[in-house]
Amino acid sequence: MPNEAFLGTQFGVSRTVLREAIKVLASKGLIEVRRKTGTRVNAHGQWNMLDPEVLNWMFSGEGIPAGLADLMEIRMLVEPAAARMAALRSTPEDLRGIRNALLSMESATGDLPSSVESDLRFHMAILQATHNAFMRPFGALIGAALRGSFRLTSSNTDLYDLTLHLHRKVLDAIEAQNDAQAESAMNALLKQTLRDIDEQTRVIRDGRKRSSSTKRSHRSR
Repeated sequence: MPNEAFLGTQFGVSRTVLREAIKVLASKGLIEVRRKTGTRVNAHGQWNMLDPEVLNWMFSGEGIPAGLADLMEIRMLVEPAAARMAALRSTPEDLRGIRNALLSMESATGDLPSSVESDLRFHMAILQATHNAFMRPFGALIGAALRGSFRLTSSNTDLYDLTLHLHRKVLDAIEAQNDAQAESAMNALLKQTLRDIDEQTRVIRDGRKRSSSTKRSHRSR
């Protein structure tokens, strides 16, 4: 990376502010500061991928989010088990939280920001209902995956209606204290999400190919 003087001039900040920013980035594993050799960007494998800010930075912007497939794999491992545990351990208060989040999802059709936050609340409420201290931190991963996948699928009303139905089945199983059914319903929900992501990704890539082909055709004339 450039030296402090260059970066300070480029961004119009003091050396103190710049050094604090570098400390933050270093604490998250994104960069490494060495005496005499300067500051270098670390390889992707050294980044702290459980840090909520790192996840938000990675999943900001447009297009197909990098790392979405990896996050979906983690969701497939964690969330079906969480639904099973919630079915066995949830309190009446926990169930109200899950149910209210689903009601918010149903009323937020067509409102992307509200849809994302309501969906996230639904999944976070299930993690909370496990009453396992190590489950809730997975919320940052789930939140990043949800926001990334919503950018791909939220414009399709049919997909959103289907996912509401699948969310309802998860809630019904948890309320019935049927742990096996809750796990199966969450599994089905996430598998549908994967199919939706694959389909929308294919549509985006096909559109890019057609656009690129059209541009080449115009240039050749």
